[in-house]
Amino acid sequence: MSIETRESLQEHLQWAVQVELSTIPPYLYAMYSIADRDADSYKLIRSVVVEEMLHAALAANLLVAVGGTPRFYREDVLPSYPMDLPHHDPPIRIDLEPCSPEFIERVCLPIENPRPVDGLPQDDDYETISQFYLAVEEALERLDDRESLFERPRVDRQLLHPGYYVPIEFDEEDSGGLHPVEDLDSARRAVETVVHQGEGVRDEHWADPSHQEMTHYYKFKKIADGTFRLGEVRPVPTNPTTADFRPELRPVSDLCNAAYSYMYVLMDELYATSDRETKDALVRDLYTVMSGLLSPLARHLTARPASEAGAGHAAPTFEFYSFDGAATPRARIRALTTTVVREVGELAQLNGVVESLQTTPGASSG
Repeated sequence: MSIETRESLQEHLQWAVQVELSTIPPYLYAMYSIADRDADSYKLIRSVVVEEMLHAALAANLLVAVGGTPRFYREDVLPSYPMDLPHHDPPIRIDLEPCSPEFIERVCLPIENPRPVDGLPQDDDYETISQFYLAVEEALERLDDRESLFERPRVDRQLLHPGYYVPIEFDEEDSGGLHPVEDLDSARRAVETVVHQGEGVRDEHWADPSHQEMTHYYKFKKIADGTFRLGEVRPVPTNPTTADFRPELRPVSDLCNAAYSYMYVLMDELYATSDRETKDALVRDLYTVMSGLLSPLARHLTARPASEAGAGHAAPTFEFYSFDGAATPRARIRALTTTVVREVGELAQLNGVVESLQTTPGASSG
């Protein structure tokens, strides 16, 4: 499919959002399987996840700037595992599975593989993500020359304030961050950030000008070759579902899935509003849900046997959670949390986390 119209460009940028989203759960799943949260391997994968979320936001900014509306909380948008990396050829099968050098070699490195020296732009069936983004960049240039693509970039709808994204350990500020997309130069800058942080440029190891931050490809390579040791990896299953777990763990898994899905309800709201104060509150809620709900729930699951037999542990399943029928998604989150805290006293702090949420997004999924 050639990108010859604004509508086709918008479709491809929505694909870009979905490509970025598809990498987040398997990377998180592998990370949560590592028992030691202070291990460099754990922190290294976390740094990749944080930048993948940045890349999804930059792709969404590009989409808004050319007149589109990014979609996040929809069952046909959020990934479901097992799956193939969207629009990649040859297919890269992605599973939710425990971290291992073999998983890194088979899944993570192919996803983040740098484009070959002679790699051309590819707008579909792409060999590397970099080549896909190069095709997007070419289309941005071609269409802007033809029809003033950025005449109404709707900057107020984008995620652009630097404070919304803060680099963490193993990431460097000068490798790129959030910024408005309002013209061709800023669009190119967004594409450059995604490509440099992820795959890099061919054999370039570095994502930043000062050569302090490795690209995602080389971060994963350091785990695969044993430079960053995994330590204990919990015996979590491959591609679990909530129904696989013993009954007392299912409410925890339901809440974990609801928290995961609620993140994308918040993302939809973030791109729907132009009010700065509302955006600020939504961003605070997004970080609260990620760090205050999703992370402790995932760690709780990975530390417990999935069944009475005790052969393996439970884990976050990253299933789409439908908020249909709820007064609001936040009300459903509160009800699920009440149930979990009543049964699992050690998760009592989650009540306070939920009560600290400031916004009340609607339940629409479309």
